[in-house]
Amino acid sequence: MPSPQAIILFAHGSRDPLWRAPLEAVASTIAAQHTQLSVQCAYLELCQPDLPTVAAQFVANGAQRIRIVPMFLGMGKHAREDLPELVTALRAAHPQADFEVTGAVGEDPQVTALLAQIAVG
Repeated sequence: MPSPQAIILFAHGSRDPLWRAPLEAVASTIAAQHTQLSVQCAYLELCQPDLPTVAAQFVANGAQRIRIVPMFLGMGKHAREDLPELVTALRAAHPQADFEVTGAVGEDPQVTALLAQIAVG
């Protein structure tokens, strides 16, 4: 049964299929730990699926609340400019759904602390 809540992990994208593995591992972990949520990755460019495609699939499957998580280390141009434009278009195309956009994951203090811990070893 489709979930009324969904998460889209949004990343830049790469032509290299190995680049996607860590992001897809995050999605798999979420799906395993939160079986009531639908989760999928979406990409800005260079690979598929893109954000409009994933959002449309979730809405078609009954998602009412869609959380978009920018999987970027910081609020660069893609998160600051490109993503808001895409979300504005999603809201216009799917007014029945509530789209929430979080901050870039790399700006979360927990991520910063973990990265520092990994760097120190």
